[in-house]
Amino acid sequence: MRTPGMLIFGMVLSPCGWILDLTSTVAPNWRENRNLPSESQDLVLEQGIWDICKTFDSSRTIECNQPDVPYFNNQVIPVAQGLMVASLLVTLLGLAIATPGVRCWRDRPNYTIAGLGGLLIFLSGVMTIIPVAWYTHILKNITSLTATGDDIRVGYCIVLGYIGGIMQVLAGLAMVIVMCSCCGGKNRGEKSSDPPEKFTHTKYPMARRIEVPSISRSKSSASSVPYSKDSFDDDFPRAKTPGNRSTSTSYGGRPYDADL
Repeated sequence: MRTPGMLIFGMVLSPCGWILDLTSTVAPNWRENRNLPSESQDLVLEQGIWDICKTFDSSRTIECNQPDVPYFNNQVIPVAQGLMVASLLVTLLGLAIATPGVRCWRDRPNYTIAGLGGLLIFLSGVMTIIPVAWYTHILKNITSLTATGDDIRVGYCIVLGYIGGIMQVLAGLAMVIVMCSCCGGKNRGEKSSDPPEKFTHTKYPMARRIEVPSISRSKSSASSVPYSKDSFDDDFPRAKTPGNRSTSTSYGGRPYDADL
């Protein structure tokens, strides 16, 4: 039996989401601050959940480890740190459980184990979306010592977090659905094991043989074509012999009279 497509979809999508979540966790770009007062115009202050960096558009200079105690004291920062790390670990655990359940070198997958792994992957996606959505909701209300400008933008880590979390939710949901056999096993890629229906004559009954009576006519001496004897004689004249005509024949050397 081939591996069901739903399991393949989940096993491929969840590692991709995990990579995006990892990038979103460690990269210091959850939000960007531009046009800071008394600072260069090309200065961009990038703030993440672990670090704060200064970058310049005109050069490749990056200065990280910027101190900002008020920023890291915001409630959303420690919550985001804990949930993002937990999401990464739960995803790895879910993949470790789902991998032997998907195939494990057997003829048929263990759908129960694969479904449990998919459930963990689903929960890890939810744990990613929660801090990302919360941070986005209060993006401009997060207090900071260094970010004093009015031009605050969403960083690329927020985008990667959303995409990675949604991918993990879809992957886990697909693997959980396989736990239950639905639609005659079509969600598992199974074929119906019911024997083929035998052909019966109920729908198409056999045709009956009908005896058609034969019509026989008795032979008649009378002809269907009317004609008269006189007309027949007129059409085919016969040689008439006079009744008083005598014929003599020699019989034994003597004449023989036919009238006698």
